[in-house]
Amino acid sequence: MAQSVPQDCAESDSKADARDPAMPEQGLTSAEAARRLAQYGPNKLPEPRPPGLVMIFLRQFLSPFIYILLVAAIVSVLVRQMPSAIFIAVVLVLNAVIGAIQEFSAQRSAAALKAMVKGVAHAVRDGSVHRVDAAEVVPGDVLVVASGDRTPADMVLYSAEDLTVDESMLTGESLAVLKDPSVEAEPDAPLAEQVNRLFAGSVITRGRGRGLVTATGLKTEIGQIAERVTARRTSEPPLMIRIRRFTYQVAGAILLAICLLAGLMALRGGYTPPEMLMMGIGLAVSAIPEGLPAALTVALAIGMQRMAKNNVVIRKLVAVEALGSCTFICSDKTGTLTVNELTIDRAVLPDGAIYATTGAGIAPGHVSGEGIEKLRDLIETGVLANESMLEYTGGDWVSDGDIVDIAFLVFAKKYGLSLSDLRAEKQQLRLIPYESERAFSASFNRDRGTCGLHVKGSPEKVLEASTHMMCDGQAVPIDRDAISEQFNSLARKGYRVIALAHRRGVDEDADALENLVFLGMVAMIDPVRPEAREAVARCRDGGISVAMVTGDHPATARAIGTDLGLCCPEDPVVTGAMIRQAEAEGSAAVRELVLPVRVFARIEPTQKELIVATFEEAGHFVAVTGDGVNDAPAMRKANAGVAMGKSGTDVAKEAADLIITDDNFASIVSGVEQGRIVYNNIRKVISLLTATGFSALLLFFLSVAAGLPMPLTAVQLLWLNLVANGLQDVALAFEPKEGNELSKPPRKPSEPIFERHVIEHVLVAGGIMGLLAFAVFSFAYSGTGDHGAAQNITLLMMVLFGNVHALSSRSETRSLFRIRYFANPFLAIATPAALTVHLISMWIPGLNSVIGLAPVSLSIFGLIVGVAVIFLAAEELHKASIRLRARQSADTPVPETVS
Repeated sequence: MAQSVPQDCAESDSKADARDPAMPEQGLTSAEAARRLAQYGPNKLPEPRPPGLVMIFLRQFLSPFIYILLVAAIVSVLVRQMPSAIFIAVVLVLNAVIGAIQEFSAQRSAAALKAMVKGVAHAVRDGSVHRVDAAEVVPGDVLVVASGDRTPADMVLYSAEDLTVDESMLTGESLAVLKDPSVEAEPDAPLAEQVNRLFAGSVITRGRGRGLVTATGLKTEIGQIAERVTARRTSEPPLMIRIRRFTYQVAGAILLAICLLAGLMALRGGYTPPEMLMMGIGLAVSAIPEGLPAALTVALAIGMQRMAKNNVVIRKLVAVEALGSCTFICSDKTGTLTVNELTIDRAVLPDGAIYATTGAGIAPGHVSGEGIEKLRDLIETGVLANESMLEYTGGDWVSDGDIVDIAFLVFAKKYGLSLSDLRAEKQQLRLIPYESERAFSASFNRDRGTCGLHVKGSPEKVLEASTHMMCDGQAVPIDRDAISEQFNSLARKGYRVIALAHRRGVDEDADALENLVFLGMVAMIDPVRPEAREAVARCRDGGISVAMVTGDHPATARAIGTDLGLCCPEDPVVTGAMIRQAEAEGSAAVRELVLPVRVFARIEPTQKELIVATFEEAGHFVAVTGDGVNDAPAMRKANAGVAMGKSGTDVAKEAADLIITDDNFASIVSGVEQGRIVYNNIRKVISLLTATGFSALLLFFLSVAAGLPMPLTAVQLLWLNLVANGLQDVALAFEPKEGNELSKPPRKPSEPIFERHVIEHVLVAGGIMGLLAFAVFSFAYSGTGDHGAAQNITLLMMVLFGNVHALSSRSETRSLFRIRYFANPFLAIATPAALTVHLISMWIPGLNSVIGLAPVSLSIFGLIVGVAVIFLAAEELHKASIRLRARQSADTPVPETVS
């Protein structure tokens, strides 16, 4: 892969070019460029090859639960229980097919991921400028860049004319950076401060320049980030962590139960070794939730579809639930919490009058304040001393030019000024463009038969050239102290401040900037997205902490953080320099610095990774949101990475688990809600399956303790788990939201799936089902003496229990009779369908003999229904007790803490 100039080449090319000003003008020869291209490789970032459909299908089998089911299938084959093995194989293949189709579909939705470095470049070859493919740029090339170009490689500048560059995708800095080749930046200086360099992927917003290529491909700043992004992910999605823990718990419980049952059978006596082996296999089959993989995949797939309707594209199926599990969100500022469009937030006149604006970026808005007509002179100057364009085309506002100039044009439109009329009335005679050395731009315009001078620039420069200020339409002697205090007040709030002044009756050829009338100042900022405040508040209500991590200036970051409610004006802002100092002192110092803070500024990409790792080590499940290349490594480190679909860079999208298609932070909140719904449904399914498995375990133990034969065969248990109950397990995954998902705090990261409430439900519901099923089996066996008939009746009883249990599992606390039956139409159909399939199977020759089914009389069926009603009543009583305990807990006063 392409790389930077090696040491020997650097001496002969890079350093020699810097010493000999004639050499860069000639550039490389075509032959030398071809040799270097062969030596260093193309200027491209690695494009990860997406896995094919076959590989995605095979990947579905990489799950601890799948391993348990495979072992069960192999054991079934070894003991010649082929029906059991076939049933398990079918569900494994079905689960893999569903998961592969959904994941492949998600991969296709995000297939637009391409390399960031692409397009064309203008390289000096053989003494003249040639248009070449960006992939053919090599170290040592001399490149010419101009407004609108995307920089194809890392470069050191040796000439520049009013060159400003948008590096927000790399540094997080929302303002374009003015480049100056005469400045020698320190080697370890932050990227945002290396003003003599251009970085691959950055966009030239104004001016032109020439520079020497120092790095291409993976050796560029963006390439090094991309290399870290393509590395193996170090953090697992929360769901996989919890499922793995649950799998180990189930495996351990099964092993323990088999040992206990074998011991009980040996103590009880009367069981042959084959009977004991079959009883052990049946116990294992009953305890393993065979329907979980299919139900889990369906729940995630449904969550994926629901999230897509809320502008969230899922790249990996397990990422559906990841966002709902997160307890902490680290968000980029530029383009995520803000609109990434510089906006004039307010204007301040010398007399202290303040005028506020609405609307972010080029969005519609208006200007408000008392005596708004006093603003006209200031706004006219901002429009006339301006090189940009803003016009309404195709039903939308279209702009071109410097973002500061565009902000002034938008400000004028909000005021109600016609740009075309003003420019036609006051024709421009001469323009002095903005340059960093001057720190201002100026325009000479025809004004009422004379020449007027209009100036905008840094407050220090404009104030120095002013002798008067405008107050109530009159020019009065300037009060420099008062204006300086206005400027300092705005700067402390994180605004970028631009001052404006004019002078009438000047010579068109004048060069000196003097005797100006100070008109006022505007405060500019990349504004907060209107919906971001509410989204952050909803996260807070849901118990999710939000931190802003940006490469922007600390004052700007504090202002945005305060606006969003992330911090108070007096709260500290941690900077990259502070993190570097803490790293030198050790990990304890880093934790002490990072953990209490919610606003981070001037942060480098590797420091974002460190911040994420610190919060993860503190016990948080962390989601990272952003749109720039600088966000990608932290996304890869996090439990869930969320990229912006519209403004997001391809590297960021590649690193992300989820993509927000509308770039709306509020969509993340919808994703959190859907993620919690998915997890709740998965938990309901697990609770349902585990309670059913526990009831079967209890049935087996009670039967052995009573000296009765095997209550259900392995095939009957598989039929119960995969067919009769399997339809309902999957249908339960379609359950809609209960409505209070975002009013509850997030689950603790250490909380397993099999937590206290699930355990209580399993013990109560499973215990009641097991006791009632044993009573039915014991009654049927003792009454008829027919083992097969008793098993048939017991299996029908378990199917009816499954019907009642599935409907009751739709909520842990709400009564079944308070939930709309057709709110989940899939479960409404699956419940009677499961019973119908079982009843019909009793009459199908061949199938009924394999499973051990036979028709039952109406009296027996009526008796079984009555027992199921008893179970329903017990479930309702248990839910009532949960609600009562919750009310008592809410009414209990919290004791005061004595400090």
